[in-house]
Amino acid sequence: MIYFDNSASTLVKPKSVQKVFSDALQFYTANPGRSGHGEAIKTAMEIEKVREKVTRHVNGDIAIFTGGCTHALNLAILGFVKEGHVVCTENEHNSVLRPLQYLHDTRGVSFKVARQSKRGALTFDDIKPHLKEDTKLVVVNHISNVNGDVANIEEIGNGLKERGIPLLVDGAQGGGHFKYDMKKMNISMLAFAPHKGFYSPQGVGCLIVNGDIKLDPILFGGTGTNSLELYQPETLPERLESGTLNTPNILAFGAGIDFVEENFTMIKEKMDDLTTFLHYELSKLPVKIYTATENTNGVLAFGIDGINSADIATMLNEKFCICVRGGYHCAPKKHEALGTLDEGLVRVSFSAYNSFQEVEKLIYAVKHILKYNKQI
Repeated sequence: MIYFDNSASTLVKPKSVQKVFSDALQFYTANPGRSGHGEAIKTAMEIEKVREKVTRHVNGDIAIFTGGCTHALNLAILGFVKEGHVVCTENEHNSVLRPLQYLHDTRGVSFKVARQSKRGALTFDDIKPHLKEDTKLVVVNHISNVNGDVANIEEIGNGLKERGIPLLVDGAQGGGHFKYDMKKMNISMLAFAPHKGFYSPQGVGCLIVNGDIKLDPILFGGTGTNSLELYQPETLPERLESGTLNTPNILAFGAGIDFVEENFTMIKEKMDDLTTFLHYELSKLPVKIYTATENTNGVLAFGIDGINSADIATMLNEKFCICVRGGYHCAPKKHEALGTLDEGLVRVSFSAYNSFQEVEKLIYAVKHILKYNKQI
């Protein structure tokens, strides 16, 4: 089996991540922050080590652990925006678009989708025309989960800083493949999906907050503090972390950060080389490639005329044991912009554990599909 669906979730987890996850189930099973005994304190201290590791990794102020990246993005949007106007981009996932639509319907918040004016990259010039006096937030998907298009985060951040507008970055695809510096890039909030580029288990997300951003909770309950009060505490991170934290996954996320930091050059080069190789080989065939040549972030999207992308993915899976994703990738505005609302796209996404030999087998399989459909 060849797995090329790492943008959904990395399949292979490093041994170091597996070990920390296993150790957590053995040594850190008390409920952190809920009791004063030694076992609870020991577990809480390990979680705080990961929290500090996350903020150091991106030069942020505080990390909030969530149930996933979707939860993190919902917390950032619903917890921050009460009124006014929001700007997002055509590259956004439904975990951004749907909360914005909810705010529009329930609070009268307006939002505008900025379109990408040139192939492969979204810039501040694309966002600037949509800014208004009452713009409260700009949300930018850094690396498109559909085709790997990239937003110029630092340029956008600097442009918004001059106007005093906070920037929320969806780093679901960039985390682990890109070095973020929230202060240098003027990122106010950054959301991560550890089970992707940080090679960690599913079930935990993270929102890193910078500066004086104030968020209201969207989840209420036990925090281990102020237990006699019916009001959510004001102090962070407790205010935004109701309920029992996912200790094994949080500790494994910490191990994933270590793995990425120790192997960042190797991972970056592997993403670049595999994406470039696949792009070069596919360009020889009668397929349409939707990923710009310069965007070598481990995500490549293509289509074959007359064949639905879901059918291509099914053929690759059933006949060649190759796992890719067909369809719409929960990003309707991107498919609208690319003109692929009818057939969707086939997405190939790599991890550090993929190889050139696997890409060659994919090319062979695509050729087979083209021959079967009399296109070559």
